[in-house]
Amino acid sequence: MKRKLEETTILFISTVKWSFLATIVGIGVGISTTIFLKVLNLSIYLTNRYSYYYLFLPIAFFISAFIIQYLAPEAEGHGTEKVIEAIHKYSGKINPLVIPVKLIASVITIAFGGSAGKEGPCAQIGAGVSSVFADILKFDDADRKKLVICGISAGFSSVFGTPLAGAIFGIEVLFIGTLLYDALLPSFIAGIVSYHTSLKLGITYFYHPLKFNTVLSETFLIKVIISGIFFGFVSFLLIETMRLFKNLSYRIHLWKPLKGLIGGFILIILTFIFSTQYLGLGFEIIKSAIEGKEVLPFAFILKIIFTSITLNFGGSGGVITPIFFIGATSGSAFTNLIGLDKTTLSSIGLVSILSGATNTPIASSIMAIELFGPDIAPYAALSCIISFLITGHRSIYPSQILGFRKSPSIQVEIGKEVEEIKPHVQRRKKSLMNIIFTVKRIIKEKISKDKK
Repeated sequence: MKRKLEETTILFISTVKWSFLATIVGIGVGISTTIFLKVLNLSIYLTNRYSYYYLFLPIAFFISAFIIQYLAPEAEGHGTEKVIEAIHKYSGKINPLVIPVKLIASVITIAFGGSAGKEGPCAQIGAGVSSVFADILKFDDADRKKLVICGISAGFSSVFGTPLAGAIFGIEVLFIGTLLYDALLPSFIAGIVSYHTSLKLGITYFYHPLKFNTVLSETFLIKVIISGIFFGFVSFLLIETMRLFKNLSYRIHLWKPLKGLIGGFILIILTFIFSTQYLGLGFEIIKSAIEGKEVLPFAFILKIIFTSITLNFGGSGGVITPIFFIGATSGSAFTNLIGLDKTTLSSIGLVSILSGATNTPIASSIMAIELFGPDIAPYAALSCIISFLITGHRSIYPSQILGFRKSPSIQVEIGKEVEEIKPHVQRRKKSLMNIIFTVKRIIKEKISKDKK
């Protein structure tokens, strides 16, 4: 009996402790996120008053790359990736300079037209605030990691207004196929508190509940499954394009700020060719797609290119907002082939590409409910899971740790970072892949005999 009381007492104290700490983190991240979002919105308003604001992109990328290289190299790229890397490699230790540097670099990038998002800076700023808080309290590595995870959840929740999805995202994004249940309680509290803090400070959020009467039938389910497969391939395209431009940037042996100049000039040329709608956050196009309005069928491909150039050639910012753009516009484009309602498929596409690109099917499914209402939930969840599987053992975040194999027929090393994984097909008796290989062999033998 005494041992049971001791166990209950310890768990009670732990619950109270982490509830308090998560609340403090949520308030701090909510305030810092609000500051970032208000500065960003003001900057966008000031620059967009001029028709050719994007002509300053080379200078913006140059300044962004310069301050990151010499003040806080950890702020490079799209934010969340660096936080994942810090948790896995440095026990969540983050340079405090990342907070102001990431804020300034991201504002400069996005305000002048760089194709990047706002969740990466918020996640990195939130994680930075949590790391500083852990330093003040002299936490050990385990508690520091947990607190930094809370910072990710709080940043994601307050930037998109999705406290539940944000909380799950913070504990799901670190490992593919594994949830960190020990951080579940503080992540939920930090996410909810951060969201309400930003809401009280005047931040407004996108919410577009869908009302549609869909008859559950075999045909409809097949269409949703096919759509999920399509979104998986789009996620694959996004990840591989980002990797391609990253490798290209590494092969160009120039001073990073000069690469920023190159990237900025390329975007100016592309903007003159294709218009300004692929610059910046792109919320107007996202909204148009979800409302069922016409968008260009290849808009998602152009957004992938614009984003890849921005984040690999000097620009700073997140990648989730571009993912929303890519998901909504690819869904809109696919309706012409699959025959589903544009609003429905654009909304499903938005969360499905998020699921496939970031390997977060649970958080993405919950986000569908928080953004579009419960009616879409079962269909969005189905598409998210399929997209997650089709993407394979790759991620927009190369530092994610693989926790399981997506297919027993694919041999991969579990426990390694995604960027280090080299999957290969393992032939198994009576497996689908074995049947495919057998059919291919028979066809080749048949063709060979016919030639003879």
